[in-house]
Amino acid sequence: MKKFKLLILIVLLLAPFNPAHSNDVYFINLKKVLNESKAGSNAQSKLLKEFESKDKKFKGESDALKKQETELITQKKTLSPEDYKKKVSALRKKNADFQKRRRTASGDFVKKKNNARNELLKALNPILQKYMNDNNITMILNEKNVILANSKVDLTNKIIELLNKELKSIKLN
Repeated sequence: MKKFKLLILIVLLLAPFNPAHSNDVYFINLKKVLNESKAGSNAQSKLLKEFESKDKKFKGESDALKKQETELITQKKTLSPEDYKKKVSALRKKNADFQKRRRTASGDFVKKKNNARNELLKALNPILQKYMNDNNITMILNEKNVILANSKVDLTNKIIELLNKELKSIKLN
């Protein structure tokens, strides 16, 4: 009976140390995955080009409005007070419209950027799940939440490779 109890005790003590079940925790640099994957970098470059072209257009409009303002100030003495007020009012309306369009364009850019990020994250989640299941991994953390870790548990480059195979590009709405 003593041998049986001893055998049960040994089995219970050794059960948690089963090497087939890995309890390792790994991490990835999520920002790097999103920025350096093919789909992420392509989306980012498309969005940047679109933003730069719109920004250039808005800068041109802004310069034109400033020029109109300067011209109006120089004409103040030659115009009648009523004409001057009308032109000032029209210029303020143009400026308000310009500011509204600029804010709208900025908001649209942020929405597109967030949509692209969310689509990438949706594609990344099943890849991470499959990798975890295939390699008996308990947890994958974002690198920014890790204080100190061995570089051997960094899966960033492996995940980028898998994401590149699964997702070539994303649609930007």
